Amino acid sequence: MSPIFALAFACFGVSLAEGFLMANLFRSAARQPEIIGQLRSLMILGIAFIEGTFFVTLAMAFILK
Repeated sequence: MSPIFALAFACFGVSLAEGFLMANLFRSAARQPEIIGQLRSLMILGIAFIEGTFFVTLAMAFILK
């Protein structure tokens, strides 16, 4: 039962982190629309790291099950 809670907690954390990332991206793009290309590449990198923690937790949940 513990791996399921870890997976749920990781999913919750990923959702919050992606929400904060996108909110700040939109705020930055509204202030300086000319740097949207740089912001897009940084956003993709940030989402990759955030999603990476979820996939590690998912793999560990399957291993510990």
